Parts: sequence; structure tokens; C-alpha cells
Amino acid sequence: MTESFRTKDGLKLTYRREGSGPLLVCIPGGPGFSSGYLADLGGLGSTRTLLMLDPRGTAGSDSPKDPRAYSAADYASDVEALREHLGVERIDVLGHSHGGVVAAAYGAAYPAGARRLVIADSLVRVHPEEQQELQARHRGEPWFEDAERALREEEDAQYADAAELAAISRRFWPMYFATVDQRAEAYIDDVLVPERGNPDALKLFNEGIAEWDMRPELAGIEAPTLVLTGRYDFICGPACAADFVAGIENAEEVVIEDCGHFTFVEKPEEFCAAIERFLA
Repeated sequence: MTESFRTKDGLKLTYRREGSGPLLVCIPGGPGFSSGYLADLGGLGSTRTLLMLDPRGTAGSDSPKDPRAYSAADYASDVEALREHLGVERIDVLGHSHGGVVAAAYGAAYPAGARRLVIADSLVRVHPEEQQELQARHRGEPWFEDAERALREEEDAQYADAAELAAISRRFWPMYFATVDQRAEAYIDDVLVPERGNPDALKLFNEGIAEWDMRPELAGIEAPTLVLTGRYDFICGPACAADFVAGIENAEEVVIEDCGHFTFVEKPEEFCAAIERFLA
């Protein structure tokens, strides 16, 4: 069942409830993907009531009139509006990929509202050396060179709309996995391909990303924080996780072996066990 609330700037955002247990607000990545991107979060709903948020400009959530109103501060404010709508004093927040950027921004800007944070496969700055090293693991795969070209096309915003963005993304999705097995292929074809990312949100995030650095904000996070990543996550790998751990006073790190970016798809048991241990 889909529910909704209003943001501080008047947008109607939607979210859905999955599972049962204590509440956990879940923020998808992209930026620009809906909660559908999270699938079932590896089965985490067996122990938690997952509030799967559709960020602004995705699924049934309104798009802002200003195409630049997709900053981390905007997204964090939306999470605070959801907390107020729920009528609870503090919330546990999980963010994957760009959702982890939002979770960190929320913890820093609204420390009184964050009980615990789970930052999964995310980053506060890019690490080009690690990216190149981990991408090279796939060299020799028949799709490797085209995937590299597609990544550059996305970074250079060589798409006019969501359909073109989806077509480019399909070519590089295999790069995001440690091993492109049947489980990975099913997630790509059944979940990622049908998603239509929000081009405005992604273009804004990619502007100036080479210089982007969120580390100074991390000192404002007071909530205990779990930082989780895959060993072979080329885009948000161990170097990115280390930035969070170094900048957040009460943070712990879990690196899942033989795993890429989508830890909840590739290693769901390890993903859920680490999070449940931390939140409990």
C-alpha cells in the first residue's frame, strides 16, 4: 500500500511499507531512482518494517519546479518531513549508494532525528584510482569496453530523457557486480532496466563531481553508523567506506567479500545479518 506526505517545500512524496518489525526508512540510489530499485532489500523485511521512500521526482512523488532542487540538503529535508509525518521522535535510516549520501546528510543536518544510520555502498568523494583498479577486474569480459563507454556517456550527460538514460545504464550495469551470475542478471533485467531514472537529479549530481567532497559534513553526525560495502564495489568501494569511518565519530565498517555494488542482491544473507546485528 502506498502512503504519502508533504515536504517542507510543498511536494507530495510517496512511500510504501514492506515487512514487519521496527521501522527502518530506506532511501534508494541513483540519484533519481524510485524505491523499486531496492527490490526487497535482500529480505530485510523479515525483521523490519521497511518504509521504502520514493524520492522527489520518482514514481508517485512530485518533481520540484526547480530542476536543481535535488541537492543532498533537499533530500535530507524530505527525510525529516517523513519523520515528522510519522510522528516519531527518532528514526533509523538506511541509504544505498546515493541514498547513503542522503542518509549522511540527514544525520548531519538533523542529528536529533537520527537514531541509527546504515550507509551501504556509498561515498563522500570519488576515488578514481580505486575505481580504475576495480573496473579492471572485468577486463576481458565481452561487455567490458562498451560498459566503459557507457559510463563515460552517463558522466557526460549524453542523454535527453529517462529512456535514453536507461538504455545507456543497461550497458554498464554488469560492471557493478563482482560476478554477473543468474541472480545479478535477474536483478538487472527485472528491476534496474524497468526503472526510469530522473535525468535532472543525476545531471545535477554529476556536475562538478570530481571536486565534490562531503567529508567536512560528517563531523555533524552523532548517530551510531554502520558503513557497509562490497570488496569489489568499483564505484563506492572500501576507500569510500574508509572516508565515512574516518569522519563519523561513532562508525563501524563491514566489508562484504566477493561482492560488488549491490550488496543486498549479491550477498543478501551477509547484508541482512550485519544490519540486523547493528540495529538490534
